[in-house]
Amino acid sequence: MADVKEPIVIAHRGASGYVPEHTLIAKGIAHAMGADYIEQDVVLSKDGVPVVLHDVQLDTVTDVAKVFSHRKRNDGRYYVIDFTVQELKSLNVYERFDHVTGRPIFPNRYPGGEGDFRISTLAEEIRFIQHLNRTTGRDVGIYPEIKRPAWHREQGVELTPVVLGVLAEYGYAERHDKCYVQCFDFAEVSNIRNRYGYKGRLIQLIDQGHDEESETNYDWLKSQEGLGEIAKMVEGIGPSLDDVLQASGDSREPKIAASGLTEAAHSFGLLVHPWTFRADALPSCVSSSDAFLDACFQIAKVDGLFADQPDTVVRYLRSQTEKDL
Repeated sequence: MADVKEPIVIAHRGASGYVPEHTLIAKGIAHAMGADYIEQDVVLSKDGVPVVLHDVQLDTVTDVAKVFSHRKRNDGRYYVIDFTVQELKSLNVYERFDHVTGRPIFPNRYPGGEGDFRISTLAEEIRFIQHLNRTTGRDVGIYPEIKRPAWHREQGVELTPVVLGVLAEYGYAERHDKCYVQCFDFAEVSNIRNRYGYKGRLIQLIDQGHDEESETNYDWLKSQEGLGEIAKMVEGIGPSLDDVLQASGDSREPKIAASGLTEAAHSFGLLVHPWTFRADALPSCVSSSDAFLDACFQIAKVDGLFADQPDTVVRYLRSQTEKDL
């Protein structure tokens, strides 16, 4: 089902290696850096509006515990779905931190508590990217993820049709549109294609092991049988880089080799867009970002890559093109 062309660069939560994730500033920087697609993780607010946040909880990227200290659930967490859009927009967005210890996940990134960053709705972000496309003459696509649809259903709401409705409103409904919709939940991926009749490009995300919430068996999805079933309804897969690359050689001179998953997926006509390249968190067995990107594109031969630092991947791919001239 896939059209294999030049590899694409997907800005993971925007230029999240430089400023707080999923803020419009992060998306604007990613656009300027040359990303081909910009990712949106999507969850629902209390008033049914799709907003761009990675988690269904708020307390790892915002000051919700300070602003709405009395609004936590019995588990001590603060959930997006318990707040209206107006309330969500009153929060400051920070660099990701551990909600228990308060320590930053990436200490050398943008300092926590600095700046004025806010949550945006899916519609606001799409308009922002489309305006940038118009003013720059570029054609950057979007890459929304439908986050935890089974969990949303347990809360009494359906996330998927709301997201697909917004996408259709802004011109992302057909296969030729510059959009990939992604989801980890295999049953929901089937719903997107078959129940809701989505005709655009679709990606099955793949994690490790078995997801009890969605009852998705990722080990099966990576098998020949699973890939064959996936290929009947999606354009590609989005596995972890740990599933695409593997260590080889001995401990004194470790190397990286392809796992075989990309080759297997390609045999079914599937694209492979793994996650996530982080220039500030490279595997110990590689000496540089370029060495790691060589492994991704030259050894594993992936078709695209999610990146916290999209500019690094853009520069790498341009340098490879120049070598071929």
